[in-house]
Amino acid sequence: MSETIIILGANGQIGTELATSLRQKHGAENVITTDIKEPDFLDKGVVFYQQDVLDKQSVEELFKKHQPTQVYLMAAMLSATAENYPEKAWDLNMTSLLNVLDLAVKTKANKVFWPSSIGAFGPNSPKENTPQYCTMDPQTIYGISKLAGERLCEYYYNKHNLDIRSIRYPGLISWKTIPGGGTTDYAIDIYKEALEKGHYECFLSADTELPMLYMDDAVRATLQLMEAPAENIRIRSSYNLGGLSFAPKDIAKDIQKEIPGFQITYKKNDPRQIIADSWPKSIEDSYAQEDWGWKPEYPLSAITKIMLKNIGSKK
Repeated sequence: MSETIIILGANGQIGTELATSLRQKHGAENVITTDIKEPDFLDKGVVFYQQDVLDKQSVEELFKKHQPTQVYLMAAMLSATAENYPEKAWDLNMTSLLNVLDLAVKTKANKVFWPSSIGAFGPNSPKENTPQYCTMDPQTIYGISKLAGERLCEYYYNKHNLDIRSIRYPGLISWKTIPGGGTTDYAIDIYKEALEKGHYECFLSADTELPMLYMDDAVRATLQLMEAPAENIRIRSSYNLGGLSFAPKDIAKDIQKEIPGFQITYKKNDPRQIIADSWPKSIEDSYAQEDWGWKPEYPLSAITKIMLKNIGSKK
């Protein structure tokens, strides 16, 4: 069966690379992308609409026109930015999801993907090997919206039998697109600053360990989840996804192996530190391993080499 795929919020950090992989698999003409802003450039054959995901009527017209079999809702305001605009963040993160779930049921879209985050955990969640099921008390508007979204997704599965699938992404590292205002953005900025200045002032403390993942692994995990048989999917809220965990001092040490003179310093009293301190240090993801074969491929040493090589070649 051929797929027709719509990606809403396709110009973000994840959406950009996800769209590329889906075009390679299903053909550019079968992957319809939208975003509130036009991309810097469009490759030949790419289907793109400039669209506000909060405009439900416009989204419904798009669904009716293309009759998608899969929908990916990637539009969101991320953790650090959302703290500055809580009402806008809630509206974007929640109203867009409710609109898409309603329209997916109405137009009989086969599958919907929506990204959650480790931000859905909070200070009373276990910090080490955070399990799939535990106390979840997020302290940011971003995390609160993600936890509410997980409950909404599960509700639509139970109420309407909608094939909704989701991943709690850790921090994501990519050289292809600029970060979008998240608390883990330092793990991208540090490579750029290392190459350009030989120094980086980190907004998180040296020992702030967080779960992270290279973008290629994140995209592969997303496609694995979406391609798994429906009967394998036990979790309709959102799957824990683990990769690797490291602190700023660890990534700095890895960069120093490639750039011996690199130096790192640490800013004090940055508001993003409070957010990071409420998140897990590592993730337990046995459900993803068992249900759809998840296994990460990229260690920190490989990520560092890839990031420095590709950011350097873009200069």
